[in-house]
Amino acid sequence: MSRKEHGWTVSKEWFLDPLEENPEKIPSGLPPLPPSPRSTASGQHYDRERAVAYANKYAGLAWGAGNEGKYNGKYKNYNHLGGDCTNFASQVLGDPKEGGGLSMRGPWRYHYRSGGTRTWVQTDAFKQFLLYSGYGERIATDHYENLIKSTDKHPHSALWKLAKGDLIAHVMHNDVDHFSVVTGFDVHGYPLVNSHTADRYMAPFDLGWDNQTQYLLIHIKD
Repeated sequence: MSRKEHGWTVSKEWFLDPLEENPEKIPSGLPPLPPSPRSTASGQHYDRERAVAYANKYAGLAWGAGNEGKYNGKYKNYNHLGGDCTNFASQVLGDPKEGGGLSMRGPWRYHYRSGGTRTWVQTDAFKQFLLYSGYGERIATDHYENLIKSTDKHPHSALWKLAKGDLIAHVMHNDVDHFSVVTGFDVHGYPLVNSHTADRYMAPFDLGWDNQTQYLLIHIKD
């Protein structure tokens, strides 16, 4: 905590979840503010507002989530099988009734009697599918301190290319460890995310990660 003007501001925070966090490794800084708000308009194929509503409803035990803290019961819970974060991100994008409505195709499918395919539930397979199927495009991959910088390609930082309903992959040692869904932004324009394993609702996207983590920012095409 640090005192500013007539109040107190949280200048740094850390949690042991999902990594053994060393607070000395937590990067600092905020992205520069842009001149105009992000577009969140829904496109013909991907309904962003519905995807975010799904992520908020089924964020599990995280404080603020809907559905009485329960996941969507029509999907298998993979927490005891290595983690449910990718299964949740796939639901947000592809649930046909409440989610973003992207059509299941190729290897990316959920079979309601048996569960999701490898591409539906496994982090790296899901990442590959998004980037090569045409459903998603890479905004940037880098460490936090570089993602918040102003560059020629991203004058207001790469983080400002994210919109509600986009995804962030958390990468450790060149391997995707986690997926989270962008569900909003704080007053400084900081991306807030929902996820499973651990259950998060409107949490800072880097919460629980450190300066060894890289973040892959993925824009889901409308």
